[in-house]
Amino acid sequence: MKCAILLVAFGATGQQAQGALRDFDAQVRAAFPDWPVRWAYTSLLLRERLAQARQKSDSVLKALRRLQFEGFRQVAVQPLHSIPGDEHGEVRAILDEVAATSALRPQLGAPLLNDAADIAEAARAVLAHLPPERRPEEDVVLMGHGARHPAMSRYGDLARAVSGLDAHIHVGAMSGPLELETLLPRLTSRRVWLMPLLSVVGRHALEDMAGAQEHSWRSRLERAGHDCCPILHGMAEYSGFAAIWLRHLAQAVAQCHTV
Repeated sequence: MKCAILLVAFGATGQQAQGALRDFDAQVRAAFPDWPVRWAYTSLLLRERLAQARQKSDSVLKALRRLQFEGFRQVAVQPLHSIPGDEHGEVRAILDEVAATSALRPQLGAPLLNDAADIAEAARAVLAHLPPERRPEEDVVLMGHGARHPAMSRYGDLARAVSGLDAHIHVGAMSGPLELETLLPRLTSRRVWLMPLLSVVGRHALEDMAGAQEHSWRSRLERAGHDCCPILHGMAEYSGFAAIWLRHLAQAVAQCHTV
């Protein structure tokens, strides 16, 4: 039975972000050398930009229909999501629709912070990938996307797990109960390191986190009297986080073999 892997990302046009996705793609191909690997992007705007640049720009549904046309029957689908929130639910709904209306049997891989084991592993990955110049007493703030969704609790779980390992590391999000204002009273060091809790470096990391605009986290930290040091690397660029997504993909691949 023909089987394939479909990796799903929001999309990326920047060179660094595209490079991170290519590197993750290479890791997937090395781990599963017998499985063809394809990509789908959930952002309509980015798909349009990629199409204009004559680059592949399939949506999740289009990619699955294409795989079906090519004769595949089993597909392991791994999104680069952080939490099982709205975006992950939308991908799941598409897979359910395809499974109900065709012979294709897609298996969905879990997001980065799916359960307690993932959160503990992600907390260790945070410590493993801190900037080497950071001193033990200096605060580190991680900025996630956030969500108005019950799965937002995963960020709080990660915050507690990381704090248990290093009390100077703080997890926040652009929306939800862990916005920057709730973290500011906890910051005690003059120099504060700012890192994205995002799969790749895109607009959120460049503008909302590290930008010069008044609303950016960097500007707000500096107005609060801190010297802010942004680190512009997405989670897909770090082996500790990539390993979690790869583990979930392996579980989806194993499910393909059992269906």
